[in-house]
Amino acid sequence: MSTQELLARAGRWLAESGIHESNGGMARYYLADLEKNKPVSTEITGYAISTYVYLHSLTGDESYLDGATAAADFLVRSAWDPRLRAMPVEPDHCLTYFFDCGIIVRGLLAIWRETDHEPYRDVALALGRAMARDFAVGDGRYHPILQLPEKKASAWGQSWSRSPGCYQLKAALGWHDLFEATGIPLFESLYQEALETTLRAQAAFLPAQARTPEERMAVMDRLHAYCYFLEGLLPEAKREDCARVLCHGIALVSCRLREIAPLFARSDVYAQLLRLRLLAHNEGAVEIDLSAAREEAEALAAFQAEASDLRIDGGFYFGRRGDAVALQVNPVSTAFALQALTLWESFSSGTFEPCQQALI
Repeated sequence: MSTQELLARAGRWLAESGIHESNGGMARYYLADLEKNKPVSTEITGYAISTYVYLHSLTGDESYLDGATAAADFLVRSAWDPRLRAMPVEPDHCLTYFFDCGIIVRGLLAIWRETDHEPYRDVALALGRAMARDFAVGDGRYHPILQLPEKKASAWGQSWSRSPGCYQLKAALGWHDLFEATGIPLFESLYQEALETTLRAQAAFLPAQARTPEERMAVMDRLHAYCYFLEGLLPEAKREDCARVLCHGIALVSCRLREIAPLFARSDVYAQLLRLRLLAHNEGAVEIDLSAAREEAEALAAFQAEASDLRIDGGFYFGRRGDAVALQVNPVSTAFALQALTLWESFSSGTFEPCQQALI
């Protein structure tokens, strides 16, 4: 299957399968065995905006820009709480997540750059300020979850998503993008502070050993989050210390992914790793391992669903346990995969022209 066909099928699944619901919000994923969507997520809707804008940049298809606009309107008009200055994890939910807010900021700025529609920029700006003000722990770290309406920090938990960690640097890219959009120095300072904090903390994020199947599966989930940290380094990939961490991190993820994949593999980890190889190589930070990249591209493409059911066909499955596919067709897995495989095809054909803003 050509990359163009893969891209068209993935884009059609996002736009027409029903995962992008009629209210403009994107569901968290589609449960193929139960034939229903999980609830709409503001984070996933933020990713959807960035993905549609990326698809529009590749194809010129105005329907993708329409999809991005519908998703952004949902976030700005239905999900955003202007009184609280907060973005719930789901509309009218009692929790808000630091990570989700950063993804939403980036999505709203992506569509603002295309449309110049000021409400998108205004909400992104207000949300970026709220991230810094409301989630701050006080030592360069940020609470992962706040309870609404009081904005009280939820107790930290054992899972990576319920505690501060290096993965939050991906959300801090929202501040980096806000600085580029507005020129406000505060936002670049916030990104740089997050960069320094996460560089110091990142070495302890992945456990040195995982003996039981349960421990190894948990490491696979942490590889996904660790890749978020590595993605957050890309604006500073030319810095010597960041380049060194990127080089080590890519090698580490590659090794651990291959160790655990026969038991449990996540498609988004393959996609994130492939994107990191290509973008870090383009920045001159990490020499690309072509053999490993080719293997990852082939493994990733195998996660794309083929079915007569249009609610499934073209999307990417979340993962695989042993030989069994996890029957979750996932919009974020699809977004990361279509970008990774498109970048790989352009790199392989000698037409590689990545755009920093395009990182989904």
